[in-house]
Amino acid sequence: MLRELTVSQPDGGTFDIVILGAGSGGYAAALRAAELDLTVALIDKAELGGTCLHRGCIPTKALLHAAEIADQTRESEQFGVKADLVGIDMAGVNSYKDGVVGRLFKGLTGMLTTNKKITVIPGHGKLVAKDTVEVDGKRYTGRNVILASGSYSRSLPGLEVDGKRVIASEHALKLDRVPSSAIVLGGGVIGVEFASVWKSFGADVTILEALPRLVAAEDEEISKALERAFRKRKINFKVGKPFEKVEHTENGVRATIQGGETIEAEVLLVAVGRGPTTKDLGYEEQGVTLDRGFVITNERLHTGVGNIYAVGDIVPGLQLAHRGFAQGIFVAEEIAGLNPAVIDEAGIPRVTYCDPEIASVGITEAKAKEKYGADKVKSYNYNLGGNGKSQILKTAGFVKLVRVEDGPVVGVHMIGARMGEQVGEAQLIYNWEAFPEEVAQLIHAHPTQNEALGEAHLALAGKPLHAHA
Repeated sequence: MLRELTVSQPDGGTFDIVILGAGSGGYAAALRAAELDLTVALIDKAELGGTCLHRGCIPTKALLHAAEIADQTRESEQFGVKADLVGIDMAGVNSYKDGVVGRLFKGLTGMLTTNKKITVIPGHGKLVAKDTVEVDGKRYTGRNVILASGSYSRSLPGLEVDGKRVIASEHALKLDRVPSSAIVLGGGVIGVEFASVWKSFGADVTILEALPRLVAAEDEEISKALERAFRKRKINFKVGKPFEKVEHTENGVRATIQGGETIEAEVLLVAVGRGPTTKDLGYEEQGVTLDRGFVITNERLHTGVGNIYAVGDIVPGLQLAHRGFAQGIFVAEEIAGLNPAVIDEAGIPRVTYCDPEIASVGITEAKAKEKYGADKVKSYNYNLGGNGKSQILKTAGFVKLVRVEDGPVVGVHMIGARMGEQVGEAQLIYNWEAFPEEVAQLIHAHPTQNEALGEAHLALAGKPLHAHA
């Protein structure tokens, strides 16, 4: 009988923390751990910064800003400024977008690679023991391990993304032209943002959403307001009818939805959400529990196995870069023994950067009524028509507050231009469990859109100024 040979693996060293994934959650954990005097091995097969920096948040928001400039040029005469929109130079737009990404990437790379506590290891990592990640045959041992492997663009069964006619968001970001027409499959955050960009650039856009309304995770009144705004912008959408199939045509694609209705366009963007990148990374083999590919953790982001934690898009919940940052910082502090406060998912601000912009924090009116009882919940909508700065910007929308009777504000929901910039104060109101009467005491600068938050709280506190109670 032949004796089994054991091949020893080269030792990459031992660290306080080994992090698998250098996206938002992973690199935030690395930077905070280094501040706490912990040694870190940061492993990733792709670029530092992950999806958010290279294929998500940053490049899409650059496109959205270019789209805003196009709309402002097209509509400039209403402000007394005469200008003509000659066209969209996608080479120029992409150069601008890539320049933003490149500068941020350079800065982040410098921060991580010059930090003496952080060792950046490029390559495909796999969890091969409860305390070890292997990269290209070399093993790195961690007293603690953080799984931060991120997410990928999901598709639907039987729907093949070819990168040309049927595309995902990463392909859409690299298009060298504005499509003459586009079908957007999915009316969530990614879908409505790309629909908004392409419409501003001059494309004919149709959104297909199986759920009964666009941005279905938001408060119902926000969804209705967005749908009204999209109708006004002539962005087509069909809700409540699931997608059935797509076929290639001579000039593009033909999508069929429930009931047999078909829509044709040059391209179809698959924007049905993001899936967790956890396959073939050794997680289950080491006892980590997965559910539909997501890593299951407790409220302190521990997996229940050894000293293994998980952060970011692979953990069920909001798939947001700033959630990843917060979780990465949390776990670094947890490992360092600082006992940080548990993150309240509802207290994480959410922004959808379409036109009009949506921003929210806390829970919807429907969820508040479920939680506290319909008779215990009050809401108030402050229309931006009464806000001076919003009138100057010619934007419409509202700020909606949801409160518990004789209790705090439990939800802030906003729609209108630049509402994402107001969500900072909104998250303080929610997370500090402020009563409307307390916020009403604060003075908001005039004329600002931020003033709309103050006015809404004045009204809900029973002393409206530029609003009706």
